Amino acid sequence: MARWLRVLVVTLIATAAAGAQFDRPAQRAYSPDVEYDGRVTFARIAWQTGSRYGGGWNSAWNHDYPRAEQHLSQILREITYLDIRMDGSKVMTLDDPELFRYPIAFMWEPGYWTMSDTEAQSFRAYLLKGGFAVFEDFDGPSQWANFEEQMRRVLPEGRWQVLGQETRIFDSFFAIKDIDAIVHPMGGMRPRYLGLYEDNDPGKRLIAVANFDNDIPEYWEWSGEGLFPFDSSNEAYKLGVNYFIYGITH
Repeated sequence: MARWLRVLVVTLIATAAAGAQFDRPAQRAYSPDVEYDGRVTFARIAWQTGSRYGGGWNSAWNHDYPRAEQHLSQILREITYLDIRMDGSKVMTLDDPELFRYPIAFMWEPGYWTMSDTEAQSFRAYLLKGGFAVFEDFDGPSQWANFEEQMRRVLPEGRWQVLGQETRIFDSFFAIKDIDAIVHPMGGMRPRYLGLYEDNDPGKRLIAVANFDNDIPEYWEWSGEGLFPFDSSNEAYKLGVNYFIYGITH
């Protein structure tokens, strides 16, 4: 019976992914600025660039938009009880007071990210008051150096810790058996998962996760198109679901 249920769940993921792929943004209105109404909403952080490590990536934060969040949201609606919005998401800056209404915030391409002092202060308050941040789509030493530099402005006391297979976030909804198997869809690099804990204590709440040397949302965006292996796309969705469930429940 347990094996049959696992097969059913995987089938639901595949079906929802394919259905999402056929529902193109051109066919369905999808707002980047939905009004808050208490429902779970996908929040994406917009930021300015100015990094000495990157240069020229003035819109890197919007990579995979909007299909990555559309598809992950549809998966969450299909296989969980989350009342997640399907008509749009919330794109906002770190100093937007509205950010505190959304318990989970995703940021793309933080290897090129810079922020103002006001944004740094607001982001610190958000994380310490219960917010959960997920950083996606960056790789290489120079991008990590820029990312780490920015986060030191937010949480100078924070220490990034490697998240191993045993970390509870990888078992918060789906039991992901091999986190290393979700490799970079383009480069095939071995992924690294790093996290910040409250008070740097692994026994406390994770407040941020960095999916480094990887591009997990690329799987979400292009699921159902045949660009990437079916099993890899499924595992990438499972990871996204786990992050949402962890963020909502912690």
